[in-house]
Amino acid sequence: VQLQASGGGLVQAGGSLRLSCAVSGRTFSSYAMGWFRQAPGKEREFVAGISQTGGTTYYADSVKGRFTISRDNAKNTVYLQMNSLKPEDTAVYYCAADRILQSVVVPTKPKAYWGQGTQVTVSS
Repeated sequence: VQLQASGGGLVQAGGSLRLSCAVSGRTFSSYAMGWFRQAPGKEREFVAGISQTGGTTYYADSVKGRFTISRDNAKNTVYLQMNSLKPEDTAVYYCAADRILQSVVVPTKPKAYWGQGTQVTVSS
């Protein structure tokens, strides 16, 4: 299983970006997916998670109401729609996959697979 994140870039505060994470393999629908981010000098933190069917989602308090995680199992892709972006959202964003949803959403639990990061920079 390989994860390929894309969609990062430079945006002004208040703007929007949509990140995508394409997953190789035929078993995408077996994996819960999540987005994490790491800002310079800080630890990696959980942003959002979604169950295998998309019926259950979790968000960090800092992004609730602004970010939306979704998935398209037909396209083997998970998305993170980010609206009302703030400078403090600046970070490298990573996608992750695991067969167990709790492993995705609990930061201290190991994840089966990680994608490479995509840089999001929000200017003030």
